[in-house]
Amino acid sequence: MDRTAADTTISIALVDDHALFREGLREILESVGDMRIVGEAGDSTAAVTLVAGTRPDVVLLDVEIPGDEVTETVSRIRTLSPDTRIIILSMYDGPQLLSRLLGAGIRGYLLKSVHRHELIAAVRSVREDPSRVVLAVSRNSVAQVEAAAAPTLSDKELEVLQLAAQALSNSQIARKLGLAEATVKRHMRNIFVKLNAVSRIDAVNKALAASLIMPQGRTDPD
Repeated sequence: MDRTAADTTISIALVDDHALFREGLREILESVGDMRIVGEAGDSTAAVTLVAGTRPDVVLLDVEIPGDEVTETVSRIRTLSPDTRIIILSMYDGPQLLSRLLGAGIRGYLLKSVHRHELIAAVRSVREDPSRVVLAVSRNSVAQVEAAAAPTLSDKELEVLQLAAQALSNSQIARKLGLAEATVKRHMRNIFVKLNAVSRIDAVNKALAASLIMPQGRTDPD
């Protein structure tokens, strides 16, 4: 069954203390057929009230609006409307602020220098995929955020996990590394905690995704 027009239209709240900038955003977004502006706000208190009353799909939030600090505003918006995706608009390209906002749950961080098609694409992207994060910042900022977020495993934990990726059991890993099996189990527990993993396969997959270990084929048991 096809979705109705109401289902496919993206509702957006604009939050910026410059009325002229909000007017420009409104003109850009309402020029496409699948977006509508449900309200505007110029400070953090008004932003939270607006979101509570409209529950928009997306909030475009200026990083320097008057009132509460931006991460507090993000937190309050997400508490009131968990399904609302927040895209930050900023003049500043700083990895520390970006990291804090990503931790607070934003789904996008765009510099105000982006082109209109990038803005439109970002809004559509976070609406279509709630897990997606859209960034339009420098490579240096992204690299610093990724480096800070990457889990750190000890050399021995990396050895253990690399062998676990080859489908070796704890006892087989212990023999290869000259360790007690209990020590291998302790290393695996530490790995699960550090990677927030729920199983050996989950830990291996997360380590591969983070390039902590190298992909290898299965090793036959000794």
